[in-house]
Amino acid sequence: MSDKFLKDTYNLNSAEDTHDHYQKWAGSYDDEVGEHGYVTPDRVAAALKSFVSDADTPVLDYGCGTGLSGVALHKAGFRVIDGMDPTPKMLERAATKEVYRKLISFDLADSEPIEAGSYSAITSIGVISVGAAPPETFDLLMDALPSGGYLAFSFNDHTLAERAYSGRLNDWLDMGHARLLFREYGPHLPGMDMKSDVYVVEKA
Repeated sequence: MSDKFLKDTYNLNSAEDTHDHYQKWAGSYDDEVGEHGYVTPDRVAAALKSFVSDADTPVLDYGCGTGLSGVALHKAGFRVIDGMDPTPKMLERAATKEVYRKLISFDLADSEPIEAGSYSAITSIGVISVGAAPPETFDLLMDALPSGGYLAFSFNDHTLAERAYSGRLNDWLDMGHARLLFREYGPHLPGMDMKSDVYVVEKA
C-alpha cells in the first residue's frame, strides 16, 4: 500500500487542503495507520479513564475521523461517546464502528462548534497537530469545557517540534486556567519510529 496519504499529512497548508486530504484518505486510513501500529488512541483513552471512572460520563471525541479513537475509548470502558468531525467520508467510516451515541458534522469556519459546558470530558486524539488542526484548536476545546472538565489529547513528534502548539498548553497552565494531571511520552506510530506526548488537563 502507498504511504502517500500519511506522509503528505505533515505538509498541508490550509483548511481546504486538510479537508480534501482526509476526504480522500477516509477509505484507506485505518489500514494505513494500522500498518504502522498506531497506538496513541489507546494511550489517550487509558489516561482519561484513570481520571474519569464513571463509564456513563459523556465523552466528546473531537476530530474522531474514522472512529479509531472511539473504538479505543469504548475499549477503555466509556459507554457514551459522541464523535465530531468536519469530514463527511471520515464520519461515514466512523459510523461503521458502532461505538458512538451520535456523530456530529461541523464547518471548520465555525469558531464555536461545541456548546459550552455540554461535555465534561473531551478527547482530541492525533488532531491538534501539524497537518490537521491549528494550535488555536486547543483554546476552542478548553473554552468548551466547564470548570473541572477534562481534556485528553496528544501531540506527536512533528507537533512537539512546533512551539506554537505546546505554547498554547503552557499559556493555560502558566496562567492557572488549567492543571496538568498527566503527561507521558511514548509510542505513536512505531512503524515510522514516531512518538507522541499524551496529556490530560483539568480546566480550573
